[in-house]
Amino acid sequence: MAGVWVFKDGVTSLVQNPLAESQDASNHRVSGSLRRKVLVYVATDETITCYNDLEEKLLELGWKPYRGGAGLDAGGQQLPRQYHKSSSTLDLISLPHDFANFKTMHMYDIVVKNRNAFEVRDA
Repeated sequence: MAGVWVFKDGVTSLVQNPLAESQDASNHRVSGSLRRKVLVYVATDETITCYNDLEEKLLELGWKPYRGGAGLDAGGQQLPRQYHKSSSTLDLISLPHDFANFKTMHMYDIVVKNRNAFEVRDA
């Protein structure tokens, strides 16, 4: 099952191809223009544009870099950037090594784990 989970009006739904289509108010599918999404830090209304900015905010919220997620794997591929909360063994944020590969699904993962601190908005 591929797609993006979308949270709207308190309801979660899976959108199979969120960039190709959207739904209007009457629940009809409408072809739309490609909208770029951005991650926004709510406290300062700052758009996150690089990992340095994101890491600064995550550290303020109690997240710590996971040391096991740095460097290269056995095949020479970059391992993802990972952050965890020391108070919980279940919370883990895993991000692509390169910010150019930072996608909407990663943004929503951060939002879900930091509900009052971040938002995903249309650019």
